[in-house]
Parts: sequence; structure tokens; C-alpha cells
Amino acid sequence: MTIRHLLARLSRLAVTALAAGTIAGLAGCMTTTPVYDAHFGEAVRTVRAMQTLNPDASANADPVTGVDARSATFALDRYNSSYRNPPSDGNAYAIGVGTSSSSGSTP
Repeated sequence: MTIRHLLARLSRLAVTALAAGTIAGLAGCMTTTPVYDAHFGEAVRTVRAMQTLNPDASANADPVTGVDARSATFALDRYNSSYRNPPSDGNAYAIGVGTSSSSGSTP
């Protein structure tokens, strides 16, 4: 084998390696999900539209009826105080352990 044949073989190998590297590099840039990308966010928009009762509710300036001011104020105060002083749930690990819930009568 002459040096000329060896150089020709190496140059073909180098060109093949360069082409394979270029193809692999470009494959990393190619998007593999064009259908998914075209519909991105569609499910969220659909579910939001399905859960919206009245899309024009913000334009409605009519006052809310059915709750008097005293009851509404009490409910709001109670709601706000539930965050200031949250109710304790006791010992969550001792649910029904060692206690009897019978009222003293036998069935």
C-alpha cells in the first residue's frame, strides 16, 4: 500500500467523520415535536374555558344580594382570624387510639 492510497483512505474517513458529526450536530437542533409545539397550552386554555361560568363577570356592576352586611362582616372576620390563630388538630397520630367513643350504653 502506498502513501497515496493511505492518504486517500484517511481523507475519505475524515470526510465521513466530519459529515457524521455535522449530521449529529444538526439533529440536536431539530425539533422532534412539531405537532406538540403547535398545540402547546391548548389543554390549559380549554380547561380554563370549561371552568369559567361567566367570562363577562368582571363587567357586572350589580351588587351581590342574599347576604346582609352584618353576616358578611362576621364571616370575613372569622375567615381572617382562622389564619391568625389556626385551629390545632391535636395529635394527628393518635386518632382513635386508646379512646372509646361509646356513650355508656351497650348494644
